[in-house]
Amino acid sequence: MAAVADNSGEAAAAAAAAAAAAAAANDNNNLVVETTKSESKEFNVQKLVDMFTKLNPLAKEFFPSSYHHSQTKNGNFNQVTVNKEVNENFSNRRRRNNYNQGRRKLNGRAFRAQRDDSIRRTVYVSDIDQTITEERLAGLFSNCGQVVDCRVCGDPHSVLRFAFVEFADEEGARAALNLGGTMLGFYPVRVLPSKTAILPVNPTFLPRSEDEREMCTRTVYCTNIDKKVSQAEVKNFFESACGEVTRLRLLGDHVHSTRIAFVEFAMAESAIIALNCSGMVLGTQPIRVSPSKTPVRPRVTRPALH
Repeated sequence: MAAVADNSGEAAAAAAAAAAAAAAANDNNNLVVETTKSESKEFNVQKLVDMFTKLNPLAKEFFPSSYHHSQTKNGNFNQVTVNKEVNENFSNRRRRNNYNQGRRKLNGRAFRAQRDDSIRRTVYVSDIDQTITEERLAGLFSNCGQVVDCRVCGDPHSVLRFAFVEFADEEGARAALNLGGTMLGFYPVRVLPSKTAILPVNPTFLPRSEDEREMCTRTVYCTNIDKKVSQAEVKNFFESACGEVTRLRLLGDHVHSTRIAFVEFAMAESAIIALNCSGMVLGTQPIRVSPSKTPVRPRVTRPALH
């Protein structure tokens, strides 16, 4: 009986050892599986890293369509070439900008030089009688040199007027200074060096025929007109004070606070009388009236588009 008990105990011990060995083998298998999965994940990440490092950041798909860089013989983009082209484009832009700025500065300097030259060739004449026309004033100063332009302006603070006379050269302007005190009409004129140049008139507006020159003798140029004053009110103002108005052009914009007008009369005498209206209040503003350099041309009616 003791032998049987020993054999059964040994059998139980052997069974327990076999169960332990089986459990250990199972654990080893699980460890191997987990190790294999971990190695597989690590392999996949490393593979992706290797793939990205092999990509060329200068490849065509990495650039927008506006870039057109040439390829090298091996098919890759050349970093030096790209940088060179970008630098050249930037330099060209800077060169163009510098050229445009230089051209603007040159134009500005040329304009100032031309304006200063015109000022040196111009004299300022004041105390001009209302009956004196631009032609008569230019005739007085023509003895000093060639008169390029003559502009008579109305003074709202005086019954007398002033003018600017521009000569072809500085010698004519210096000689004109000696005419100060000369009687012209009923008053002696004052002649001084001018501080401003005569603003040129657009050549397309100047008279083109003898008829248009005659129209200019009957036309005045009126400035500083109140914006609230209508064209009918301007016409009534000049007709009541000077005579019949045959044509009137009232102009203005959204930039200036006042408007201007060209008033053509039926008689040249009415235009001379209108010069005395400088300083009179029309609306809320004192107007300025001067002889007109340009005729009031009739408006051209354009055919309607169908």
